[in-house]
Amino acid sequence: MIFFLRFLKFLSSLVIAALIAGAGVAATYATQWGRELPDYRELDNLTRSLGAETRVYARDNTPLGTLIPRIGDQAVSRTIVRLDEVSPFMVGALIANEDRRFFEHYGLDPIGLARQFQRLARGEEVQGGSTLTNQLVKNTLLLEEYNQARTPDRKVKEWILSAQIERSFTKSEILQDYFNAIYWGDGGPVELYGVYAAAQAYFRKAPKDLTLAESAYLTALIPNPRLRYENYAEQVRPAVKAMLARMVKDGWVTQQQADNAWREKLQPRGWTVSYDDAGNVKSAKLTDPSAKELKAVTSTRAPHFVRQVEGELVRRFGRDKVYGSGGLRVYTTLDPKIQNAVETASREARGLPYGATLAAVVIDPKSSEVLGMIGQKLYGNQPPADWNNAAQGQRQIGSTIKPLLYTTAIAEGMNQAHREFDGPISFPDPSSPTGRYEPKNFEGNTTYRSMTIREALDRSLNLVTVRLADRVGLKTFFAKLQQLDIPPNEGTSYAAALGAVETTPVKMAASYAPFVNGGLYRPPRYVSRVTTARGEVLYDAATETQLPTRVWTPQVAYVGLDLIRGVVNDMTEQQGGLATRAKFGDWPIGGKTGTSNGPKDLWFVGTTPVYTGAVWVGKQQGGYMPVNSYSGWISAPIWRRMMELSHKGLTPRKFDVPQGIVYGGSPDPAWLPTVNMATIDPRFRKNAPEATIEDIPEGPKYAETSFDPGSSDPNTVVVDIDRTTGRIATEFTPPENVVQRRVDIRQLPGYAPAANPAPLADQEPDPAALKQVKPQAPLPVAPPDPKPAQP
Repeated sequence: MIFFLRFLKFLSSLVIAALIAGAGVAATYATQWGRELPDYRELDNLTRSLGAETRVYARDNTPLGTLIPRIGDQAVSRTIVRLDEVSPFMVGALIANEDRRFFEHYGLDPIGLARQFQRLARGEEVQGGSTLTNQLVKNTLLLEEYNQARTPDRKVKEWILSAQIERSFTKSEILQDYFNAIYWGDGGPVELYGVYAAAQAYFRKAPKDLTLAESAYLTALIPNPRLRYENYAEQVRPAVKAMLARMVKDGWVTQQQADNAWREKLQPRGWTVSYDDAGNVKSAKLTDPSAKELKAVTSTRAPHFVRQVEGELVRRFGRDKVYGSGGLRVYTTLDPKIQNAVETASREARGLPYGATLAAVVIDPKSSEVLGMIGQKLYGNQPPADWNNAAQGQRQIGSTIKPLLYTTAIAEGMNQAHREFDGPISFPDPSSPTGRYEPKNFEGNTTYRSMTIREALDRSLNLVTVRLADRVGLKTFFAKLQQLDIPPNEGTSYAAALGAVETTPVKMAASYAPFVNGGLYRPPRYVSRVTTARGEVLYDAATETQLPTRVWTPQVAYVGLDLIRGVVNDMTEQQGGLATRAKFGDWPIGGKTGTSNGPKDLWFVGTTPVYTGAVWVGKQQGGYMPVNSYSGWISAPIWRRMMELSHKGLTPRKFDVPQGIVYGGSPDPAWLPTVNMATIDPRFRKNAPEATIEDIPEGPKYAETSFDPGSSDPNTVVVDIDRTTGRIATEFTPPENVVQRRVDIRQLPGYAPAANPAPLADQEPDPAALKQVKPQAPLPVAPPDPKPAQP
């Protein structure tokens, strides 16, 4: 007996020594981990910022919608609620199931921990043991660091943070934060976080309206929401029964309430369940898992536009700023009147080929602000598909590219009366099966005569266009396309002149804006101003100093405009006019149809003095449409409808004519006897740099704001700006006038502080460039299209 007592004393001493040693080691690691702990005081801000809404407004300050927060790349449905907005049944079920001694412990439950050590001693798997406070820490302060990993250092950090939180927050505050932070499963486009999202997804209810049975169901999902949702009878019902018994034992509900809840014929969304009178499940079938899905964007208006704004915000400010902190107020360029016009034209569009959809956009040509956008064909009140063809769909642009080439030819010294031969042409092409690139006109029609480029553009003739591209030079033409932000694909050759270039409708509209605004290109813009919820200005377009790109002189741009006005007006529909169906009212119009090979893509891009717009029609996944699908018959009327509604109530006005434009008679009296051709006065070409060509106008003077340059972007660079000039600061700039600004690398030349910028190439055409057409050395060209390009 004495020996046994001495052995027990020895064993106890050994255990105590081991515990002291373990405590010393633990203390060492705890000290190290303590230095790495996040600030527990961030908990309150964190749970509230996760639910803050980013609200989006139109240009007249009417609401467009809200942006859903994100965790990483995943959209999150989370709406913050107060504890008094949660059903008492939900509170009782949660505590009874997850942490029965919640109101008795201080973040760590000694009884629960002892039970886990006991399981370990028996060689059993550890189960549960975490308090609600531990779970809250894991799902907020330590979420990104460990991503739910069960590691010793995470558990120690959980315990330390839990103790700190219990010391600083009330039990009600902890419980409220838990309800707003916990994960509740897959909501389709979004992940479900917080009790509000769970109540909405599974029962389409507010949390305060949840019954005892519904509360028990939602609580039973918490350990594994995805798995348990799919196993209602096998996993959820037994858990609910045990939970109700604990709630009765702990005094949360009476036995009668528990019995009534068990007999409630619960029907979670997506399930069809039948019960007997005692509350037992007779049959349970998961009929529609998507029934519990919630939307990723809550948008009352213009969902495609709002999603594009969302992308612009992420690019400018970074994901953490937009989704992590949230609470932004975003004022956009969208004009509700124009948006209504675009949507109405989409709904009224008739005669689309089977399986086709559409995209349409209207911008302000002076600023490139996007005023209206729709990325899909609309049908009644049905919500459109998510994919935005207007801003995301890269489509071959067909003959809508031709005005850009013809205007480049004007910049190189030609005029509308310049002639090219409409006849077969052939270029060496090693990539072609025949070794030659030999384009054809639409449907193979060839006149075999010399004609003006005005007539060739009116008729959209491919052979004349390719000859003109050869005369201008592909290098010159491609440089112009680069300025307009629609660069050809690598390896594309003369096929680019016929539209073998891919871009989006919104970029095509922006590329036509220089015809109206005097030759300046500005990228499309969606956002005017961004503030925090407190009113702190993060971005204001009025303070931007990014200069537009000078693509053409005002005179060259106007002659290009005169060319596309001819496309609409020179020929009647009976004569083969390709764009006559775009005309409306007394408004002057210029524009061009376009059809890619197949046909696959049907376009119309055009402008009035007030608005510039583009319409695309095609199949969502690509593919051919009927051979009798013509852009002039399908896309042009849609453009006309959205434009006549956009212009409703406005007085027709003329295009602005710059100085230096003269009218030199008809480009072809035999063909167009009544047309008076716009031409550039030769004296203005010669003296343009000194006298008449307007320089790029200075942007508004830079005004300092609290603009955050956002995350790193390889296409931009932060530079020092002299805020008095809006250009790059020099050694002569006073330090108090220097501010930092993030600038697109391509726009850096426009910020140069030099007083005398170099003359534009457009202003001094090289006569040597006007060479005669002749075969050239082999060029890298694309293989011929399977069918001839169409107008």
